[in-house]
Amino acid sequence: MDTPTIGLAAVIFLVLVALVFDFLNGFHDAANSIATVVSTRVLKPHQAVLLAAFFNFAALFVFQLKVATTVGRGIVDPSVVDHYVVFGALIGAIVWNIITWYYGIPSSSSHALIGGLVGAAVAKGGFWVLVGGGLMKTVAFIFVAPLLGMLLGSILMLAVSWLFLRSTPARVDKWFRRLQLVSASLYSLGHGGNDAQKTIGIIWMLLIAAGMTSADAPVPMWVVIACYVTIALGTAFGGWRIVRTMGQRITKLRPVGGFCAETGGAISLFLATGLGIPVSTTHTIAGSIAGVGATQSVSAVRWGIAGNIVIAWILTIPCSAFVAAITWLLGQYLFD
Repeated sequence: MDTPTIGLAAVIFLVLVALVFDFLNGFHDAANSIATVVSTRVLKPHQAVLLAAFFNFAALFVFQLKVATTVGRGIVDPSVVDHYVVFGALIGAIVWNIITWYYGIPSSSSHALIGGLVGAAVAKGGFWVLVGGGLMKTVAFIFVAPLLGMLLGSILMLAVSWLFLRSTPARVDKWFRRLQLVSASLYSLGHGGNDAQKTIGIIWMLLIAAGMTSADAPVPMWVVIACYVTIALGTAFGGWRIVRTMGQRITKLRPVGGFCAETGGAISLFLATGLGIPVSTTHTIAGSIAGVGATQSVSAVRWGIAGNIVIAWILTIPCSAFVAAITWLLGQYLFD
């Protein structure tokens, strides 16, 4: 299949569009990092976003680029990628992010990007261009991530309840208000490490398609730094419409519950990033919050709201893929 030559102007434009997505990713998913620590009143909103943004960037020095490799080479055949495919993927993801942000729905920026990439690539070359192994891992974690977060959140909550059985509620709150600063930092570190790499992978694909680097060469350092800085800036601006849904509407949280939810989510993200799986931070923290609530009482979790969130998760990949396929077609007129 012939891939058209990509001009420098098109590359610069698409890198900027990718960074817009990266910014919106941080903006949209800021609530995942800060919702629990804000809703338990451990930190004020502006303090929380600065903490989250700092650790989003600090992930640059912690994680290897395994997720970027999966996105760059493990979802679609790199030979099919051109500027039209990248444009379609990014616009499909951005449009879905804006829609879900506007309605306060904590959907997955990660799966919006994967859906956009799949939709644009399939529109160009058909289903044969999909890389089954990488795509199936990503799709599997739509279900694994919230279940793992729920399991870890509930186990941690039960363990803490047993360890502090003889402590007064005031003493428990005092300890976990401090510990929640640690758990929020770890979760933000995991969020930055997994999510920034998705944009790194997209830009890397573009540079390979443009002949500016090769698949065997390391990712250019300017791409890595730019993506981590941009997602941190997006987080710093926050996604306030989603904070309330994540922090209070699924279940009411105290500092001990916030600590367990964030720690369970952080463990899940560290594991997924180590395995190179572009997991949804939204799915992970929502599952952890539900797990914490369920240990108190099944009725403590507002399952109707949780169900609506799950529906949004299921719709994310096909909806962003549909928008991306249309955008891929329009992009051929834009870049001609």
